Amino acid sequence: MPRKLTSLTISVFFISQIFCSVVALGQVSEVNGRPHAKARIYEEKFVVINGTQQWVTIKGDPSKPVILFLHGGPGSTMSPYSDQLYQSWERDFVIVQWDQRGAGRTYGRSAPEELTPEYLQANPLTLAQMADDGIALSEYLLGHLRKEKLILFGTSWGSALGVAIATKRPDLFYAYVGHSQIVNDASDEGLYAKVHELATAAGDSTSLNQLDEIGKPPYDRARTVGQLWRIVKKYERQSSLPAPESWFVPSPEYDNAEDDRARSDGDDYSFVNFVGDKVLGVAAMRAGINFLETGLDFQIPVYLIQGEEDILTPMESTRLYFDRLKAPHKDYVILPNTAHGFNQKVIDAQYAIFRSIKIEQSKR
Repeated sequence: MPRKLTSLTISVFFISQIFCSVVALGQVSEVNGRPHAKARIYEEKFVVINGTQQWVTIKGDPSKPVILFLHGGPGSTMSPYSDQLYQSWERDFVIVQWDQRGAGRTYGRSAPEELTPEYLQANPLTLAQMADDGIALSEYLLGHLRKEKLILFGTSWGSALGVAIATKRPDLFYAYVGHSQIVNDASDEGLYAKVHELATAAGDSTSLNQLDEIGKPPYDRARTVGQLWRIVKKYERQSSLPAPESWFVPSPEYDNAEDDRARSDGDDYSFVNFVGDKVLGVAAMRAGINFLETGLDFQIPVYLIQGEEDILTPMESTRLYFDRLKAPHKDYVILPNTAHGFNQKVIDAQYAIFRSIKIEQSKR
């Protein structure tokens, strides 16, 4: 059933120890071995997942439930910002952030000198491949942390990845939590119509001129999609409570030229793969996503967090999906004054849901 959430009080807890290693899935080798009973776990390391070294951070109390976060974008990694958003949760959970294939430090580990059409064509991203990566990582985490199951969270693009993972391997998870859930994201026609309507009502000649210049969808260039989405974000910002600026300042260890370039180039690489580009010869990952046909059957509880002001993944789409999906338990959480991205209401909703999952599992 739908419900609305307001702010919660979240306690603060700090950590300091750093641990780095390289781990190979399937043939696991670690510098410091498995974690033992102790007050905290704090790991930052590359893990070889399906042949690619991918950046993973694991922080929190190892006796508590583990949350695997799937970032959006697809290239918008959360690891540089996780401490600002989630450090206070590390008394109640283990927080796992993952720079997905093609994003952040994972992209930077084997990035080309220049992002060329040849590289894009030779190194395509697919939802199926990245879902397999997520499953392999989940299996590793269960063994490494000695857990029975994880909590899976996905935001925006990560919600598409989350549905693909959770419906394929429900045995790995207590529940799936989706935020700004992607349902069928292949067309920009609805976005164009919505922002054109908003710009007309506002007398926003700048945006209207830009919309007239790019024309109506469909688009065959990634940069044109990006131009439309920038206007979408402009109108979302006008109707949503903002996140604190401090949330998205990289942690000191990520605040350097090498990481900045990896995030920026990985974001470009992932975005082109997501929306496609005919001239560059890149197929669109989003073209194959239609969860109204392929993502309806869950064997685990499902929670969807939806901003009332979300234009990119609007309530009309996510509510239809929620009503049709089948799950042992499902909940649809509506957040006022909230658009597609994160703000305090989103963080509070996440925490409330994760706590409810934790309490439910403790009863069993």
